Amino acid sequence: MSEITPEVREGHWAKTRSLTFMVLIIWFIFSFVVHWFADALNSMSFIGFPLGFYMAAQGSLIAFVVLIFYLAYAQNKIDEDFGVAEDE
Repeated sequence: MSEITPEVREGHWAKTRSLTFMVLIIWFIFSFVVHWFADALNSMSFIGFPLGFYMAAQGSLIAFVVLIFYLAYAQNKIDEDFGVAEDE
């Protein structure tokens, strides 16, 4: 890997920081906000379960797994765009 210029480093860090903040906001929503409104969500049902219960028991976990795979994919794309990917 060649030497990285400060401009490339700043651009890479700016995109990585934006991705990190976006992932943290989505994580916060599925960790706290959904559970705060679980009683209101229980008026709806999903596969026969109250939606608030389902989101607390399964939905948030599914969202976290999807979020991890998306983060890995998006970070790899950012790394490739800036020429700092490990595969190169």
